[in-house]
Amino acid sequence: MQLDNRTKLITLFIALGALSRLIPHPFNFTPVAAMALFGGTYILNKRMAFFIPMATMFLSDVVMQLVNGTGFYQDMGFVYGAMALITLIGFALRGKDQRPAIMVASLTGSILFFFITNFGTWTTGLYGYTTQGLMNCYVAAIPFFKGTVLGDLFYNLVFFGAFGLYSHFNPAFAEKKTR
Repeated sequence: MQLDNRTKLITLFIALGALSRLIPHPFNFTPVAAMALFGGTYILNKRMAFFIPMATMFLSDVVMQLVNGTGFYQDMGFVYGAMALITLIGFALRGKDQRPAIMVASLTGSILFFFITNFGTWTTGLYGYTTQGLMNCYVAAIPFFKGTVLGDLFYNLVFFGAFGLYSHFNPAFAEKKTR
């Protein structure tokens, strides 16, 4: 499948976001959920809206594994599952006045990511396979949630803002009907 120029630009934004995972950053201040939300909102082909953010994420995981051994981890399937659900949230933003909804979608994605990925951490057995262990896992993750929320808001502002600005000066990239 050949990508049109609009999808190539969106892919470039997502790839740059994924590369930012490789530079030092506060805990969980990453573009992971923002990549999924942005892709789900603007990549018109729904299959590609899932594929591009996840493939880009996987490539950055490979690079992280090669550079410092942190790219592959036991519960990474839960991260990708959360990304898929956040992509669906992006579908809900399509064709709507997004400005008021982006922040709500970003926060919803952060919460969803928190619950899914920390459930994944619990499934590794680190906290025991009990309800109390699950609660302990979520409580232990609370300090990292701030980074998740701030990272998601920041990267969504960058992705959506830059694309909106670019589209303003290049109307061919503006919102198109979804397929």
